[in-house]
Amino acid sequence: MLKINSLAIRKNLTEYEVFEFAINKYSIKKDDIIDWHIVRKSIDARRKDDVHYTYSIEIQVKDEKKYKKLEKVKKTEMPNIKIKTNLNTRPIIIGCGPAGLFSAFILVENGIKPIIIEQGQPLEKRSESVSHFLKTGILNFRSNVQFGEGGAGTFSDGKLTTGIHSAFCQKVLETFVRFGAPKQILYLSKPHIGTDKLIPVIKNMREYIISKGGAFLFDTKVTDFEISNNHITHLHISHNETEKIIEAKQVILAIGHSSRDTFETLYKRGVLMEAKNFSVGVRIEHLQQWINEAQYGNITKLSLPPAEYKLAYHTDNGRSCYTFCMCPGGVVMASSSEENTVVTNGMSNFLRNGTNANSAILVNVTPEDFESNSPLAGIYFQKSLEEKAFILGGNNYFAPVQRVEDFLKNQKTTSIGIVKPTYQPGFTLANLNEILPSFVCDTLKQGILYFDSKLHGFANPDSILTGVETRSSSPVRIIRNEKLLSNISGIYPCGEGAGYAGGIMSASVDGIKCAIKLLENNC
Repeated sequence: MLKINSLAIRKNLTEYEVFEFAINKYSIKKDDIIDWHIVRKSIDARRKDDVHYTYSIEIQVKDEKKYKKLEKVKKTEMPNIKIKTNLNTRPIIIGCGPAGLFSAFILVENGIKPIIIEQGQPLEKRSESVSHFLKTGILNFRSNVQFGEGGAGTFSDGKLTTGIHSAFCQKVLETFVRFGAPKQILYLSKPHIGTDKLIPVIKNMREYIISKGGAFLFDTKVTDFEISNNHITHLHISHNETEKIIEAKQVILAIGHSSRDTFETLYKRGVLMEAKNFSVGVRIEHLQQWINEAQYGNITKLSLPPAEYKLAYHTDNGRSCYTFCMCPGGVVMASSSEENTVVTNGMSNFLRNGTNANSAILVNVTPEDFESNSPLAGIYFQKSLEEKAFILGGNNYFAPVQRVEDFLKNQKTTSIGIVKPTYQPGFTLANLNEILPSFVCDTLKQGILYFDSKLHGFANPDSILTGVETRSSSPVRIIRNEKLLSNISGIYPCGEGAGYAGGIMSASVDGIKCAIKLLENNC
């Protein structure tokens, strides 16, 4: 394959028209071409008077010697899986988020038939539970935005960007496409699926895993772990108030970042873990049109997607403020999973065609900020903020919201301006300075003003802040060794909840890695 890089396109063209433009520019004859595909598409908006698309295309030709000026493609080889296992019991995967799903997928692809245990519901019922909560404020504590088939990332923007560099990233993208995701995620510089597209993809993955012998136990909670001679032996599970004990010698622990009671049970059973850094803050909403104009200007005639942003600010005292999980054309989601707490997250559908843009604005916290040295201290720090937000919101799962101008002035918001909050089941006008730690408020204020200097309108007085965002990553890391095993043999801490991922892509990759290690370790 040969590669054409940095192809600037300043017109609205179809993929085939881009291909024709490329071969004409480089004088490549159509008769010489065996195959071609786009491998990269991005937007260059550094100059508002010359916003354009940039493409990279790979082309397979009959005779590469005729086109010596073009770069040869160096393909990344996928790591080989050396299966040593001869399991006499079925591996158990706890959790059906990206890490758990991709662990199961790799196992069934290699002839192993795992059992996947998920405390939440399959997506058909889970979606109904989430919708019911948004309409009524009645929360299903087992199945919600945090828990259920697909994990927390299902009700998000479905971002597939990541900071990790792994050959398995391509494997994840190709697998999503295989099960129904749009093919463009294979080449977009900032791929996303969106909740509406992600839901059928996950259901298709589930059906495939079942067809290969995997089994799913939904509405089933792991309540305890039996350990003998430093090895996991059995799990206690609960389904419809019926308790059962099942054999479990290999357990992939893909429990997600919100499984607080499971963290506590594991800690009591001697599984080594530690508190880790994470971040807390709020969601900010702007009109999407403001973001489009700030990023693209008003000159371009290109049909551009809703604009995104990613911003960071660092203080002199070691604190950082940054945007996270930006959702163009999206909504702020009610993401509580426990009684009397308010938690926010962001969600977009594939088209990202909502009126508002939203993003988390977060400030880093460290174990030094917690009230104790317990590995679980970060959980209690999170929960305290969520409970305060619940009270400030009105004790009914309404979220406290505040205009940016009022937040900067430390005064309660009394009326809403141009930007209307999207959070359901409802909101309460408030002063978020009353519930966030002072160091968080101070850093947020500095960050918002700094971001406004980089993205015009970010600090618009009518922009809306919704509290609180506390679940951007796990506050706990479960210790694992080079074989990806915990100190308890047979337990593989996996994914975001275990502290080894941050988002759909990295969690999926970690699920693949843990499944491979289980196959290789023979334990």
